[in-house]
Amino acid sequence: QVQLVESGGGLVQPGGSLRLSCAASGSIFSIYPMGWYRQAPGKQRELVARITSTGSTNYADSVKGRFTISRDNAKNTVYLQMNSLKPEDTAVYYCKIATTSYDYWGQGTQVTVSS
Repeated sequence: QVQLVESGGGLVQPGGSLRLSCAASGSIFSIYPMGWYRQAPGKQRELVARITSTGSTNYADSVKGRFTISRDNAKNTVYLQMNSLKPEDTAVYYCKIATTSYDYWGQGTQVTVSS
């Protein structure tokens, strides 16, 4: 089985920055795409950013230019660097690894952007 552990969430003021980390167990980390999703109260879970095994990325329009997804295969970790944060970024953020047969999700980490 694969386990994902997220960290780095918290309270930050508008315009601030936060870096989320997601550490994965297992030795198959490097070959699968990974993504960050978020879900705000009363809203559907949405894709924020995605990165493939080769490093190709894509982002939701709402975060382009502000967020950066990256991965460190040696550490089995994927990151989400969030800059210029806005109140509308407030949500629970989840990481996901998409294997051929199953999607594994982390437990989520709360990000709150408020003054």
